[in-house]
Amino acid sequence: MAKPRPKHRAAKHRAERPPSSRPRVALVAAPVAATVTVGAIGFGLSAGAQDDVRVVVSEASGFESISERAVSGTSRSGDRESEAPAEDAAEEQAAQREAAQERQAAQEQAELEATEQAVSQADTQLWTTTELNLWTEPEEAEAEQLGVLEGEKKVLVTGRAEDGREEIVVDGESRWVTAGYLSEEKPAETGLDVDCTNGSSYATPVSQNIVDVHRVVCGNFPEITTYGTLRSDGEHAQGIAMDIMVSGDRGYEVANFLQANAAELGINYLIYSQTIWSVDRASEGWRGMEDRGSTTANHYDHVHVTTY
Repeated sequence: MAKPRPKHRAAKHRAERPPSSRPRVALVAAPVAATVTVGAIGFGLSAGAQDDVRVVVSEASGFESISERAVSGTSRSGDRESEAPAEDAAEEQAAQREAAQERQAAQEQAELEATEQAVSQADTQLWTTTELNLWTEPEEAEAEQLGVLEGEKKVLVTGRAEDGREEIVVDGESRWVTAGYLSEEKPAETGLDVDCTNGSSYATPVSQNIVDVHRVVCGNFPEITTYGTLRSDGEHAQGIAMDIMVSGDRGYEVANFLQANAAELGINYLIYSQTIWSVDRASEGWRGMEDRGSTTANHYDHVHVTTY
């Protein structure tokens, strides 16, 4: 009779079987784990994961760390986006400066061409009625004085006027002089050894200098018959000032005549046509004055003379 096999031996045999299937399970599980980990990281990045997130996988899985690469790439992109507006603004400013420089250069070129054309086409000559300062430009702030032009001298004019000055041609170059002192006719010969014969008079008492001013103006410009002397204000009240009632070109002739003989007649300063000439600033010539509001206040209808 056969002996039955002990049941406990079979159980013991199964329990002692080597765990040969364990590595096989691990090899299958590793890729799965890596896939799950990467997926989780992808979710975490999209949800705003921090820069210090790390991914550790097996070399056998074929995966590499993506956290630093992804986060670093996002940072560089943000830097480029922030730098773009600044670069665009700088380029726009540079373009605006270049355009402004081109406009200025074009304007200067146009002005130069206009001046050259005016000088080349000038064909009219006028007489200077007094000494005139020569300027490089019509604008007072930009002009440079280049000397003095003699009185009673014929000069070529272009016909252009700007800012109270007229353009003339001197040695083929554009120059500017104070307007109002150029005449088609040569100034009349005048002198100091004359007498007044037109019967004009003035209020007294006045200084001897005022007596001399009246005499020589009356003798050289006999058509002028009205003179104002004494009144209640300032220098007129002191008897050292006179208003010679004349206007237009004749007024300029009178003013220039008195300027030329200021030393002999004891003249301190003259005012005519909203301009002033004075002994203490004689080198500046006739200077513009502020607007006082009326024809008389601006001395357009008379020449004012103040003596010492």
